Amino acid sequence: MPGATRQAKAEKPRGRPRLRALDGLRLLAALMVAAYHYGGRGGEVTTAWGSSPKDQFPTLHEYFAYGCLGVQVFFVISGFVICMSGWGRPLRSFFASRASRLLPAYWAAVLLVTAVFALPVVVHEAVSPSDALVNLTMLQQPLGVDRVLGVCWTLWAEVRFYALFALFVVMPGASRQRVILFCALWILAAAIAEGADEPLLDLVLMPEYAPFFVGGIGLYLVHRDRKDAYAWGIVGVSWLIGQHYAVQDLWHAPSADAFSHRTSFGIILVVTLGFAAVAAIALGRLGWANWRWLTVAGALTYPFYLVHEHLGWVVIHGLHRGLGIGSAETFALTVAAMLLLAWLLNRYVEEILTPVLRSRLSKPPSERL
Repeated sequence: MPGATRQAKAEKPRGRPRLRALDGLRLLAALMVAAYHYGGRGGEVTTAWGSSPKDQFPTLHEYFAYGCLGVQVFFVISGFVICMSGWGRPLRSFFASRASRLLPAYWAAVLLVTAVFALPVVVHEAVSPSDALVNLTMLQQPLGVDRVLGVCWTLWAEVRFYALFALFVVMPGASRQRVILFCALWILAAAIAEGADEPLLDLVLMPEYAPFFVGGIGLYLVHRDRKDAYAWGIVGVSWLIGQHYAVQDLWHAPSADAFSHRTSFGIILVVTLGFAAVAAIALGRLGWANWRWLTVAGALTYPFYLVHEHLGWVVIHGLHRGLGIGSAETFALTVAAMLLLAWLLNRYVEEILTPVLRSRLSKPPSERL
C-alpha cells in the first residue's frame, strides 16, 4: 500500500547532519533577551546604568523592548530539539541527556552569581544562603524561594515540558501518531485549563507557553516529512494561539508613564518570524548556513543566557558608572564579556562535567558502583 509505505518511511529515524542554523538562531534569541535586559526595560537595570535605559538608548530602547520575545523563540526551538532528541531514545537516556545538558552550567551560574552578589563592592542584593541552596534544585519557583538567576523561570517551564514529553511520548515510545496525539491533547487541555481558571491545571499545562513548545514539535514533524498535513496543522494552530498569548501578556495601551510601548503588530511580527525561522531550518532552506562557528555559538548560548542578566548589570555598572564609558560601548563590551564568561563555563564546566554526568545517569543502577 503506497500510504503505508510512505508512513513507514516517515516513522523511520533518519541520520541527519547537525542543524547549525538552529545553533545560530539559539544565540540570536539569547542576544534578543540580553538586549531586553540591558536596554529594553526599567527596574534594576536603571540602577546599573544610573538612569533609565530610555536616556541611554533614546531610539533603540523601543526595539530592545521586543527582545523579551526571544523566550518564545527559545520555546519553539526547544519543542523542535526535544522531539528530535527524544525520538527513539529510552527514558533513562532521555533523562540523562536533559539533566547533563542543563545542570552543570546551571549549578556553576548559581554559585557564581551568588558569590559575586555577596561581594561588598557589588550593589545588588544577594539571596539568603538557604535560598541559594534551594536554587540548585531548579525548584525554587514552585517553592516560593527567591531566585538567584532572573531567567530561571524559563527553565522551570522547560522542566515541566520535559516531564510531559517524557511521560506521554518518550516512556511509551515516540511515534508520529503518538506525537501528534500528544500535541493535540496538550493544546486542547491547555485551552480547557485557561477556561477553567484552575491554578493547578495552569501550573501543569502552561497554557501561555504550550503553543510554542507544541509548535516546535510540529516543526520537527515537518522536518521529518514536509508533506505531513497534520504537522502543518499543529504548527498553524500553535502559531495562532501563541501570538494571542504573546499579545495578551506583552501588549499594553500607549502610556506616557510606561517604559516603552510594544504594538500588537510588532509582537505578532516577532512571533511569526520566530516560527518562520525554525520552519526554514526544518525545511532545509538554511542548509547553506553550515559554518562551524555556529556550533560554537550554540554551545555558548545556554551559559550566556544563564549569566548575562545579573552579572551583566554588574559589568554595566562598572564600565558606565565606574569608568565613564559610553552607553553603546558599554552595551557591546558587556555582551562580549558575557560571551567570554559563557565560553569559560562551556570549556571548563560543561565540557568536563556534562559527559561524566551523562555517563553516570545513563548506566543502570547495578553498573554505577
